[in-house]
Amino acid sequence: MSQPYYLQGSPFAIRMNSVIGWLARHGVSLLGSQELSVRGRKSGQLQRIPVNLHTYEGVQYLVSARGHSQWVRNMRAAGGGELRVGRRTRAFTAVEIADDEHKMIVIRAYLERWGWEVNQYFKGITAKSTDAELLAACPDHPVFRITVES
Repeated sequence: MSQPYYLQGSPFAIRMNSVIGWLARHGVSLLGSQELSVRGRKSGQLQRIPVNLHTYEGVQYLVSARGHSQWVRNMRAAGGGELRVGRRTRAFTAVEIADDEHKMIVIRAYLERWGWEVNQYFKGITAKSTDAELLAACPDHPVFRITVES
């Protein structure tokens, strides 16, 4: 059995993520970026990474452009986390979308909004790809519906 898709970041991408996360933590959001904190499934420590929260038809989603990353594995175990911009921290619960038809619609909308930044992680898939092409890519890109706690 092959490993689930995961595209590790280059040293430059890792450094940029650190900078974007630092900015979000200090109140500067670049085009809506936020810092995701999720409890590590093994360490129990909060792991942080910048994310692009995506809203589609009034529902908020986290899409893993790079595939089955550590934050995805931690999110599956934790069932939620926190989103931060500056001092504003919002706790949320997360449910992974299992239905590929639903994921396909969310991923297409995500690529319409964020494709300029993330297309290279989708192995040739874009917002203009066919439904069949997007469906084929769905297993490689976990999607979580999040609900912010009041």
